[in-house]
Amino acid sequence: MSKQSVGKSHPRIDARGKVIGETLYSGDLKMDGMLFMKILFAERPHARVLNIQTANAEKSSGVVAVYTAKDIPVNEYGLQIPDQPVLCGPGSSKPYTDIVRFVGDQVAVVVAKTEGEAEAAAKLIDVEYEDLPLLSDPTIALRPDAPILHPDRGDTNVCVHYKIRKGDVEDAFAKADVIVEGEYHTPVQEHAYLQPEAGLAYIDNEGRITIEAGGQWTHADRETIAHSLGLPDERIRVIYPAIGGAFGGREDMSVQIVLALAAWKLNQPVKIIWSRRESMIGHGKRHAVSIKAKWGATKDGKLIAAENELIGDGGAYMYTSNKVLGNAAITSTGPYFIPNTKVDVYGVYTNNVPGAAFRGFGAPQALFMAESQMNKIAEKLGMDLVKFRLKNAFREGDLMSFGTPVPTQVSIVQCIEAARDQFNWKKTKKKNSKPHLARGHGFAAGFKNVGFSFGYQENCWAKVEIHGNGNIERVIVHQAGAEVGQGTHTVMIQMAAHAVGVSVNKVELRTSDSAHQDNSGSVSASRMTFMAGNAIKGAAEAALEKWKAEERPAIAEFKYLAPRTTPFDHETGYSTPNFAYAYVAQAAEVEVDTETGHVRVIRIVSADDIGKAINPDLVVGQIEGAVVQAHGYAVLEDYKTKDGRVLTDQLSTYLIPTIRDIPESVESVLVEIPDPNGPWGARGLGELPFLPVAPAIAAAIHDATGVWINEFPFTPERVLRALGKI
Repeated sequence: MSKQSVGKSHPRIDARGKVIGETLYSGDLKMDGMLFMKILFAERPHARVLNIQTANAEKSSGVVAVYTAKDIPVNEYGLQIPDQPVLCGPGSSKPYTDIVRFVGDQVAVVVAKTEGEAEAAAKLIDVEYEDLPLLSDPTIALRPDAPILHPDRGDTNVCVHYKIRKGDVEDAFAKADVIVEGEYHTPVQEHAYLQPEAGLAYIDNEGRITIEAGGQWTHADRETIAHSLGLPDERIRVIYPAIGGAFGGREDMSVQIVLALAAWKLNQPVKIIWSRRESMIGHGKRHAVSIKAKWGATKDGKLIAAENELIGDGGAYMYTSNKVLGNAAITSTGPYFIPNTKVDVYGVYTNNVPGAAFRGFGAPQALFMAESQMNKIAEKLGMDLVKFRLKNAFREGDLMSFGTPVPTQVSIVQCIEAARDQFNWKKTKKKNSKPHLARGHGFAAGFKNVGFSFGYQENCWAKVEIHGNGNIERVIVHQAGAEVGQGTHTVMIQMAAHAVGVSVNKVELRTSDSAHQDNSGSVSASRMTFMAGNAIKGAAEAALEKWKAEERPAIAEFKYLAPRTTPFDHETGYSTPNFAYAYVAQAAEVEVDTETGHVRVIRIVSADDIGKAINPDLVVGQIEGAVVQAHGYAVLEDYKTKDGRVLTDQLSTYLIPTIRDIPESVESVLVEIPDPNGPWGARGLGELPFLPVAPAIAAAIHDATGVWINEFPFTPERVLRALGKI
């Protein structure tokens, strides 16, 4: 292979092992003397735990230990704030940890010699509950007389409130020739990754409590586990085996803390694998969001005002609601220049499964509204959907809704044009010989930040070793970033090879072990290629300097610091919340059966600005995967709860797309406009193609049928109701 590795479609380094079954995932791990764990879930949405009787479980066959809240040294955790008990129940020194706030709260853990014995014993634990008032609707939870779910955190259930104020919205609406108002609702979505939560914990040769389990940020996991056990960080070691998907769902803890506790107390290896149902009730979901919007434009097609209110269901605990809903605030006015904006975003505690990080991180919800508003205004003005977008799309120097200029390079225009041209937007729709089958075209666009936001100093570490005598024989890269299926480890090797100037077969990667790498940050926020690429590039260049000075081996570390960001101003939102954005535009063709309500997505074209494709084949794979996942969100996946209880708690009731359900054609257009700060110009990609799928399909359904549907998934029942047929 050429030494110019960046821009080449190198095969994935992990492909063969995963295909032949050689690669070990968390659930495959085994050790001599291994014990098994089972967790007792609350299975009720809001209650006080009055008493836990564990004697019968402790006497049960094979049981080694039973742990409850009293056994947790510091009974709290949370990625953003520590508002969740590790185990709910009496006996903890932390206040309010005797209360369960959603069905997936953990109450007790059993450790036994076999998995079956642990499961049998867990059923023998007798828990006495006092049910508490239920809050399953965030609009009710907002009322001043609503019960407070976290009284230690204030006298309100609002966990997040962001405000953006720019210009004079009321004056702008008075001058608008067209005003469109709408109410929208976006649903919960289950991550449905193939590998459920699982892990193995043990004491390593240096006395560290070691947890091998899937995650997205080894060092954050280590810090959280150490905090709950009351131990220094260096006593904890986190290793990631192969990870069967994440999509944001592994940012928050699941089994890691209780596994570490048991291994520490027993000095024996302990393993757990969640069932699919345990996974579906026990980890966070995409936030459901209710939105009210009022937008205004002039008759010549210029947007002049937008007023949005978004209410996100945060569920029982914070998780990443503050960050997700911050991104929703930013993206709620779309990738368009609007001189007058007013945005209020609320995150609300309820007794539902917590809202968590999920691919797109608040932008899919906000953009469903924003792009639907765009399409409705264009229709009201009699303008083409694409021309209307091009008239209002961000240009260099435009002020964003929060008052600061959009970071360069601004490529939304190029993405819109690329999607338009690839789709052949003006082409006449094919007519179906069956009159009840109606075809339609839709268009939508979007944008998403790259990297962490709101004042966090983005950073990422890497170390590069160059070995050899006269010639470079071997390059070793140390970088902790997780491989969650997206191909990041392959790309890391390519970037290192390119930076050093060797072929990829000379590069070794050592990764995802908190004991041997410094902090890489999370594999989230479409950041890892951007951040790790800059860190590896910096370390490689420093190592090369040492190599040229004849230092053998030449070893260098580098910590990349991204451009600074700033938090929202509390009253106006004025800020520079992100240092980079990536852009996307999509066109969709659908066929609607007006007799059955079934929506068939025929074709989606996705034009994504990735700055520079480090590995084009992996880029296309990410686009196709994101579009298919977003198609499931838009058309098929129907998450249902009743009074805080999950009704669709299996993959037999929560349906995700199979090969028979996905769009018939997904066409990827790589728009490569280099980012000035990206490694070799690369931007992040992972979330981008997900963003506009739902509003593009909604627009196509409208084009086919004449009806707007402001809530999805676009199930046959919902479509028929919109058509007035049920």
